[in-house]
Amino acid sequence: MLGRLPPAWHDALMVADAEAIAQAARLLEAGKLVAIPTETVYGLAADADNPQAVAAIFSAKGRPANHPLIVHVAHSADLSHWATDVPSEAKQLMQAFWPGPLTLILKRQTRVNDVVTGGQDSIGLRCPAHPVAQALLKQFRDGQGGVAAPSANRFGRVSPTTAQHVMDEFGEPGVGPVAAVLDGGTCQVGIESSIVDLTRIATHGPVMLRPGQISVQHIEQQLGRPLRLPDQAAPRVSGSLDAHYAPKTPLALIDVGVLAETLIALQARHQRVLSLCIDANVPGATRMSADPSIYAHDLYAQLRRLDQAGVDLIVVEQPPATAEWQGINDRLQRAAFDSKGVLARLLA
Repeated sequence: MLGRLPPAWHDALMVADAEAIAQAARLLEAGKLVAIPTETVYGLAADADNPQAVAAIFSAKGRPANHPLIVHVAHSADLSHWATDVPSEAKQLMQAFWPGPLTLILKRQTRVNDVVTGGQDSIGLRCPAHPVAQALLKQFRDGQGGVAAPSANRFGRVSPTTAQHVMDEFGEPGVGPVAAVLDGGTCQVGIESSIVDLTRIATHGPVMLRPGQISVQHIEQQLGRPLRLPDQAAPRVSGSLDAHYAPKTPLALIDVGVLAETLIALQARHQRVLSLCIDANVPGATRMSADPSIYAHDLYAQLRRLDQAGVDLIVVEQPPATAEWQGINDRLQRAAFDSKGVLARLLA
């Protein structure tokens, strides 16, 4: 990859060997932004204890100031630095799923800066499973620091799952807002972590705020109790807005039963359309895997590819409405939210 890049990029795009990881830790400690790989998506990381560095994340992404961040920690980190109360349910889930794609919302310590929490009395914590992220967190502040790391993309857009995606968003590392990109390959999971709220465990129970690879059923089996749905008192969390994860090109989710005839009608009106399909036999469509793990791994890369094609509409076959597809359906519904009405207009 380095051989295809201009010489100015070589120091800032760092293939994740031991020295690159050590350099990334030093940059974070110096208050710089570093894009890092996790098993879910690439994150735009800053020292969570440095409010100026965290504020730079919001500036780079164009992220609303009241939208809280997730703090990533090493497996050995002392969570009491961040949270005032770690209930037994949290410890159960950490034992079962950390390191991994699960974020827990806990009551925050007062020392945690408001810029991280969006001014709320809660904090999101995650221990990522990617070996590069783990190695970085073990070196950063001797394994006891935390890095705030939302997805490394402009706010509301499709999350990056490769180092190249990050550079497509922010330009040359070391020249734009990102000091360096730590290249750890393609993200294995491909969609963001599941988020479970445990701040009201005694009065309201555990709440699933964002589904991901770890499903509601997996978490309920571990806890031995049902998860509640979000209510108006639930904390604000990353990726919870109606419109999110969206390509610039309008996107429509269409049921497989009417997909082929819809595409024919669009083509008859000379609309430029590309599609992602699982089961439908549609000429020219990109065929996605019927395995939800593989589908999630490929989804954002495919959306980014189609978004660069200059078409009028991206059509996505609605995936199955089963438990293992819940995280994927959540992302696609949010990606399509701002495109409501586009399909009807193109067919008019």
